Amino acid sequence: MIKLLLRCLFSPRLYRIYGQGPGEGIYEPKRTEKFADKIISVVHTIANIGMYTSPIICMYIYKRGFFSWEEINFLAYLFGSISFSYLVRAFGRASNPTYVEFINTLDRPVEDRKAYFESLRKYDFEFNVWPTTFKMPPTSSSSWLENKPFSKCANPDLPYYHRVTIQLLAYIASHTFALRLIYPGTIGIIQNMLWIPLFEGRTYLVDTFNGKRAKILTADRNTIDTMFVDNRLDSPKGKTLVICCEGNTGFYEIGIMTTPIKAGYSTLGWNHPGFGGSTGLPFPRQEQHAIDAVVQYAINDLDFDVENIVMYGWSIGGYPAAWAAVNYPDIKGLILDASFDDLLPLAWNQMPQSWTLLVKEVVRSFVNLNISELLNKYSGPVQLVRRTEDEVICLRPGQLSTNRGNNLLINLLEKRHPYILEDDIMEKVKACTALSDQQRIVLSRENIPDDKRKILQLISKYLRDFRSTHCTLLPEDIFDAVMGSINNSK
Repeated sequence: MIKLLLRCLFSPRLYRIYGQGPGEGIYEPKRTEKFADKIISVVHTIANIGMYTSPIICMYIYKRGFFSWEEINFLAYLFGSISFSYLVRAFGRASNPTYVEFINTLDRPVEDRKAYFESLRKYDFEFNVWPTTFKMPPTSSSSWLENKPFSKCANPDLPYYHRVTIQLLAYIASHTFALRLIYPGTIGIIQNMLWIPLFEGRTYLVDTFNGKRAKILTADRNTIDTMFVDNRLDSPKGKTLVICCEGNTGFYEIGIMTTPIKAGYSTLGWNHPGFGGSTGLPFPRQEQHAIDAVVQYAINDLDFDVENIVMYGWSIGGYPAAWAAVNYPDIKGLILDASFDDLLPLAWNQMPQSWTLLVKEVVRSFVNLNISELLNKYSGPVQLVRRTEDEVICLRPGQLSTNRGNNLLINLLEKRHPYILEDDIMEKVKACTALSDQQRIVLSRENIPDDKRKILQLISKYLRDFRSTHCTLLPEDIFDAVMGSINNSK
């Protein structure tokens, strides 16, 4: 009993046991475990708040002359109470047969790797202790100085003292609040608010589609939370794997995964570094390592040929999707839904004009998400989906002509059909791109010049409009039609 108690002392929280039937399977802790767990959760919350407010707390303690003996005794009593809470929780877990069965499953020797993970996937528990399913070879680490900090400068024409100041401020901003403004899904309070929807979404994927969760170790030693739904035996389309890349507040649990799944395709979802169970932060380099590990996992562990993989990126997820397409040029195709050409114009549009230089430095030096630049390096099939009511990537909400997806399309056409670079043709391309699909259909029925008709055909080849706002899930029939265009492009 003592050995079991020690094993349960710092063991993970158990949330659910799958396969118990609809509405069943939620783990019910005993009263002692539940009470102690609440105390420990409150302490963790206070500790997290204290970490962010530590400078203020330390200054206050210093000014009042540190601690008195009474306060030291109180802190000792507090730590003793917290330690006792861990013991009470361990006792509650050790006396619960359901939890004991779970901990025995987690800790048992791995003789048959496949059978071990299948038995472990019966449970939903804290992901930080989930065993690693797939590992990438580590990259050689380099020190901060070896990476030549501040070697990049987005404003080289500024005077030296001004340039150095902007670079320092950009470094501080990008490593404190700026990245979190770009990726709100990394903010702890948002993840806490979404905990129940994420838990329910994960349950839905496992119970309804037999989803298989896995932890992947990247080359830079972050761990990525993934979910795989295998439709190879259930649908003729299942031999194609769709890898889904979510938006800046998107998680695979409540994101775009369900669209390709319901359309009959095998699907692999993953969370950005710093999202959900994934570690790290979504700086471009970490994003690249993450999607590289996901694709390698799909090829080496899930046994998909690279020619049967489609990258599906929604919104800011277009960046890792496009990066994967460039680095795995033999993939079946690339779908960019509600995505943009470059982060900088959108960032400028959201921030005060007085911050223009700082915003440019932050984006170009630290978060340079330039999807068009990546698309210029990829020659495979591409399909763009544009939301006609998009309120996020339009510089002026509701105005289709300001949708940055237009620029993504124009840059793609410039690369693949260079003749449109002529001034008179480019103006027609811009004008036609600003039209909705219905307007283009009406225009094509009129008596128009051949060059304009050819432009309309090119736009229809790469772009499909969807009448919705930014965050609406793409319907399965539209996704299926997009996949049909990908197949016909091969």
